[in-house]
Amino acid sequence: MGGFFGTVLKRPCAQDLFYGIDYHSHLGTKRAGMVTHDGEVFHRSIHDIENTYFRTKFSDEMAVNKFTGNSGIGVISDTDAQPIIVNSHLGKFAIATVAKINNMDELVDHCLANKQHFAELSQGNTNPTELMALLITQGEDFVDGIRNVYNKVKGSCSMLILTEDGIIAARDFYGRTPIVIGKNDDGYVLASESHSYINLDYSTCYSVGPGEIVKVTQEGVQQLLAPNQKKQVCSFLWIYYGFPSTDYEGVNVEEARYNEGREMGKQDYIDLDYVSAIPDSGIGMALGYSNVRKIPYLRGVVKYTPTWSRSFMPVNQSQREHVAKMKLIPNRALLEGKKVAFCDDSIVRGTQLRDNVKMLYDYGAKEVHVRISCPPLLFGCPFLNFSASKNILELITRRCIEELEGNDNCNIDKYCDPTTPEYANLIEMLRKHVGVDTLKFNTLDSVVKAIGLPKCDLCTHCFDGSSYGHE
Repeated sequence: MGGFFGTVLKRPCAQDLFYGIDYHSHLGTKRAGMVTHDGEVFHRSIHDIENTYFRTKFSDEMAVNKFTGNSGIGVISDTDAQPIIVNSHLGKFAIATVAKINNMDELVDHCLANKQHFAELSQGNTNPTELMALLITQGEDFVDGIRNVYNKVKGSCSMLILTEDGIIAARDFYGRTPIVIGKNDDGYVLASESHSYINLDYSTCYSVGPGEIVKVTQEGVQQLLAPNQKKQVCSFLWIYYGFPSTDYEGVNVEEARYNEGREMGKQDYIDLDYVSAIPDSGIGMALGYSNVRKIPYLRGVVKYTPTWSRSFMPVNQSQREHVAKMKLIPNRALLEGKKVAFCDDSIVRGTQLRDNVKMLYDYGAKEVHVRISCPPLLFGCPFLNFSASKNILELITRRCIEELEGNDNCNIDKYCDPTTPEYANLIEMLRKHVGVDTLKFNTLDSVVKAIGLPKCDLCTHCFDGSSYGHE
């Protein structure tokens, strides 16, 4: 995934930029970068943040006032080193992206055939953000260049472009990832997540539409290209990625998660002592479930928040499992002899939840019932870096289906439909794999209802394989 933040102010922007980027730390753990422009020069720094925090890496440079100027952009990424600075016929600019490019090799060959070259390599590979920059410079102007990106990229791409007189923001063609703009008396900020500027005293004034291009200067927001009529916002933003106090398309993340819990609770009658959550993204759901069923909410498991990040981020599976274990601490006093429902956001590979469940039983739980806020993940995501492995069998659901069918070349649609016997067989196999007394998933209809947007406006590809656009 990843998240970016930009500033266009009437005063020095470094402090707001620094804290705004930091508030996107839940979206990435690999690399982070900042760049500002002081009217003449770009000032940039990029750091590896895999083993530390964003603030730690950039605090020394902040202390010596490296980032001068009134405008800047920054990004926290799980992929490439960015922002990239470019000098072209369009002028000098810096660019940061939130993207997943599925046809990298094809686009690289296209650029090389046009006698363009690549200077920034990420671990020996082409830097995707530099590739986007080169596609933009093939245009007659920025709008033409960004349209070139929209036309050629298979996957998704949202971007902030810091020019010498402002910031150009372009949201993914189908709006899979968001861009919002905040305003106060000092100027404007642009962000992936709206919560990132609340404590900086900005209020949302504009939400960039799918495929829309805007330019932000100290004078205001200018539309350069009107938005698409169609959109496919990633539904997983509300289920997992988003920070609880963020709004997407006018829908609050925590409210959607609460509604997911209510939808589950309305259809669940298991006898329980209390409901708990696998924190953090399961908390909103657990509260909704608790309230609709009038069952107490207690913290049978507590997350150690000071140092442990989201566990899906590390590349190495053994490291993911270690982080998952270390960050969650069971509360024996609340678990012993109790029948508990634990709410979680999803099941991807299944190993972390299985280990967590074993821990709950080891600490005395009498019964463990797991409730998942979304449907089973059956397809890898071609648009964001979630459940996006080239090997689909990394998904526990597909491994189960292969075992049930003898191979994975079957009609997957019957496993998407919660009314079929195939779906019931899949859930039972997942239940045995995880090792719980009962396992239940929300239906896709329940998730759509909880979010409150039309199904056609949401990307639900990972659940049912449906989507607009290039994969």
